[in-house]
Amino acid sequence: MNNGKVAIVSGAGGGIGREIALELARTNASVVINDIGVSVTGEGGSSNPAEETKALLDELRVKSVVDTNSVDTWEGAQSIVETALKTFGRIDIIVNNAGILRDTIFHKMTPEQWLSVINVHLNGSFFLSRSAAEHFRNQQSGSYVHMTSTSGLIGNFGQANYSAAKLGICALSKSIALDMKRFNVHSNCIAPFAWSRMTNEIPADSEEQKLRVEKLKKMTPSKNAPLAAFLASDNAKKITGQIFGVRNNEIFLFNANRPIRSVQRNEGWDLESIEEHAIPSLKGNFVPLDRSGDIFSWDPI
Repeated sequence: MNNGKVAIVSGAGGGIGREIALELARTNASVVINDIGVSVTGEGGSSNPAEETKALLDELRVKSVVDTNSVDTWEGAQSIVETALKTFGRIDIIVNNAGILRDTIFHKMTPEQWLSVINVHLNGSFFLSRSAAEHFRNQQSGSYVHMTSTSGLIGNFGQANYSAAKLGICALSKSIALDMKRFNVHSNCIAPFAWSRMTNEIPADSEEQKLRVEKLKKMTPSKNAPLAAFLASDNAKKITGQIFGVRNNEIFLFNANRPIRSVQRNEGWDLESIEEHAIPSLKGNFVPLDRSGDIFSWDPI
């Protein structure tokens, strides 16, 4: 499916990124394994996670190379693309998967916690995507797969930084899809559900919580990989600007924000008429203050 293609997978040292790298390898793509080997919160750094992924790809006898540049700077992202070009001579697929968490309730979130998450998720997705864009344009082909989250699409407690970045990635993907369709480039998002090091801090104190965690553990990172590999392929070249979700054996398609109701007043609006007429007419369609868990309330199938 991806014979002769070259993919960059950021955050490929473990979890979902590693599984996507393996799935792309199984479809005969060469892979740049990008990972800086930090903790979930972004501390430390090691090439070991990426090297472990490479060992697994070597077993599949697929060409791969490790890259430990960070996506959170323009220079780092350009260096990642240069690694692909120097090693394999081309670039065809970008998978924006790298991420960290700095969860904190909003009124206690520091600027550093905000910026660190935005820099990796949102800025990193732009930097890496933009670094490959000219090559995609010149060769008149290319595919982007971006990891978003229901924390951004729906909402969650204590994740203002992460949620804002993940919803921003959806807008970025849509803009790429619009601007680069003329060059046969497609861009899509996946909101993955998976038990990984980014979710394994869910409390399991009570019997009810323990039972829930056991069910969540069935959602392995590998469940997300087939859709990512498919969206990266030429078989999906007419699919662009979409947002998908994967939850164990379920695949979802998310809608986009659209007007759902309107009111108008020939003489215009003032504060009093807004309160007395506009709001009562609109409030039946107000969006509830839901969290991701409220919407996905059933057990993984």
